[in-house]
Amino acid sequence: MQPTIQIALVGAGMFGGDVHLRAYADLQRFGIAGQLARVGLDKHARDLAPVKFDLVAVATRSEKSAHKSAAAFKEWTGHEPKAYFGDAPWDDILRDFPDLDVLAVATPDHLHTQPILAALAKGVHVLTEKPMCLSIQESDEIIAAAKEKNCVVAVDMHKRYDPDHLRIRDDIQNRIGEPLYGTAYLEEPLEVSTSTFKWVESSDPFSYVGPHWTDLIWSYYKSKPVSLTAVGQKKRLIRDGINAYDAVQVRVDFENGMSICFNNNWITPADFEGPVNQGHEIVGADGKVESDQQYRGFRWWNQGGGSRTSNNHFTRDVTRPDGSKGYIGYGVDSLTVGLVAISRIKFAGESRDAVAELYPTAEEARITCALVDAAAKVRDLNFKYLNEGKGATVTARFGDDGITIVDPNRFADGVDAVFEKIYDRPL
Repeated sequence: MQPTIQIALVGAGMFGGDVHLRAYADLQRFGIAGQLARVGLDKHARDLAPVKFDLVAVATRSEKSAHKSAAAFKEWTGHEPKAYFGDAPWDDILRDFPDLDVLAVATPDHLHTQPILAALAKGVHVLTEKPMCLSIQESDEIIAAAKEKNCVVAVDMHKRYDPDHLRIRDDIQNRIGEPLYGTAYLEEPLEVSTSTFKWVESSDPFSYVGPHWTDLIWSYYKSKPVSLTAVGQKKRLIRDGINAYDAVQVRVDFENGMSICFNNNWITPADFEGPVNQGHEIVGADGKVESDQQYRGFRWWNQGGGSRTSNNHFTRDVTRPDGSKGYIGYGVDSLTVGLVAISRIKFAGESRDAVAELYPTAEEARITCALVDAAAKVRDLNFKYLNEGKGATVTARFGDDGITIVDPNRFADGVDAVFEKIYDRPL
């Protein structure tokens, strides 16, 4: 009997319906062995070549989108996964497929935790979009459940696999010396916050795309945060009746002495020439590295279309002789490494700890969850105080005693009131 990994996808919006669904279509047709050299795991190619990957279910909130996604998958592969829909469709999937191996979670940011924990309770591995969750306490719940069941929780941190970033991690960071400071920015189009997503009031630009950068900096230096401050602005989206932050800026100071400013928005006008504007730079004691992920030298323009750029490294179609199109790029690589780890556990009997080096783990994602959680609290307080003319004076401190919000404006209530502990464990 052919060894098989059964996958179910929950969430088929902008990312789930594109990257996840397309990636699983290629796995359905051709397996995983052909992707492994891209991520440096080709030593597993012979062992994993016989493994079949079967997308058995796809689920979304609405019935229409669920059936649309299932039909698209059938068109690509000839196989139609079962369609599920509703507020918690993962419960039905986990009931109907007791031998499910992987639940892929691509729901809105604030709705990751429930399906992740439901899957882990059944001993099902998880591939989840970033951020893993929005709360440091919830990240601890996820990690504890994964350990108990010897399950993988792989977080899609695809920026780690951008070839430019791999060059920085493995070479350039050593050339520029000890890091001093840096900037990372990712600016999303206005349509994301006004039409694509209906849940922007439950999140913010830093929580949504900032995790890409916080994880990337972690992958470079493996240095934990010691403090942060955050501010946000609300000026554009409120015109459309959306009470959400237009932009958020978070400065994080790390144990190794570097300070990184993370700048994110989701209000870039539609006329901007790229899908997003993104890049980062790091200044070291002996040099500097700059990386522009938006404009990589590929540009075109035509009448009526304006000037455009694209990132052909993220995902791209590769036309096969039969006319079908393969889907490759670093946007897929992060999913591949998680599935390798899961396959090693199922077919080689390896432990969760033994495969941890293969993929972005829940333990690593916990660092980002802590930053997202603390930044949201600091951001809201500073937004309030800025509007009151008091300045952005609130910070968060990370230490062996946990996470503490430091708010000088509470001094009138006593010294103890200035320090609010929101988490009592070290990172």
